[in-house]
Amino acid sequence: MMVFLAGAVGVAGTTGVLRAADRRTDDIVRVEGLELVLTSVPDDGPAENYLLVGSDTREGVDPNAPDFGGIGDTSDVGGRRSDTIMILRREKDGGAALLSLPRDLWVEIAGTGDSNRINSAYTEGPQRLASTITQSLGIPIHHYVEVDFVGFKRIIDQIGGVEICIEFATRDLHTGLALQPGCQKLDGVQSLAYARSRYYEEFRDGDWRIDPRADLGRIERQQLFMRAAVNGALETVQSSPFGSGGVLDAVVSSVRIDASVDPIKAGEALRRAAAEKLDTYTLPVFGDTVGDQAILRLDDGSEVILDYFRGVGPAPPPTGT
Repeated sequence: MMVFLAGAVGVAGTTGVLRAADRRTDDIVRVEGLELVLTSVPDDGPAENYLLVGSDTREGVDPNAPDFGGIGDTSDVGGRRSDTIMILRREKDGGAALLSLPRDLWVEIAGTGDSNRINSAYTEGPQRLASTITQSLGIPIHHYVEVDFVGFKRIIDQIGGVEICIEFATRDLHTGLALQPGCQKLDGVQSLAYARSRYYEEFRDGDWRIDPRADLGRIERQQLFMRAAVNGALETVQSSPFGSGGVLDAVVSSVRIDASVDPIKAGEALRRAAAEKLDTYTLPVFGDTVGDQAILRLDDGSEVILDYFRGVGPAPPPTGT
């Protein structure tokens, strides 16, 4: 995602390095049509919002990969769905904030007149998802960045893994996650299993106990993981800026962005923001049902967070751990 790109191109030590990075980022895939729904960045605005999407597409999945059984290929799961939806707000005077949107959040889907889980908007393309977030939640989206499962693993491996500390033995029989207590560095396969886990279990008091928060628990773990990954990417670049080409190559081959993003300028700005501060937010929600669907609705306290990302209110205290 853009925060990995921030670490990869934050190598402003020499003109030669930047020139090489500039040539590589020309190869990033651009998503056509997003300019019709994205909000222009105001010259005098305090911040800009990046819509970050983790796609669950199985395109390019290696059948020989150790986690193939937990992922499958296009014959098992076709098309693209949003496995993760986040909004990264970059303050122009420094700092950044990350808001995670639950996949089951019930909203009106832009251009349809119908309501559904926000995850369903992406099945009709990133344009529909971006316009749904702007119209239903009031959050302007200025830029778009997407990464899939294969790209996610490639990027994590290139930054040397991500260190995660856990108190209990954990597992997820659906994603293949299996970790022992303590601090450990996760490779790409393990990181994806951790970040995707919705059936997260911990071994406590002699028994396996599942996290009852499902997707909300997953969001908390994803935010912890994201902060650790950003720190790891920054450390990789700072310790060996000339050796960061592999990280940059992994990002270039793994992400899709909107046509208006200048990867070098955006990456350097986000690197500075992430190095200074990265606050995380989760919307207060409550469970409900519509027909036979289990959904989530916005709860009290959500407006103050939404107003901040809308650009009309001050930053509330972070909700992330």
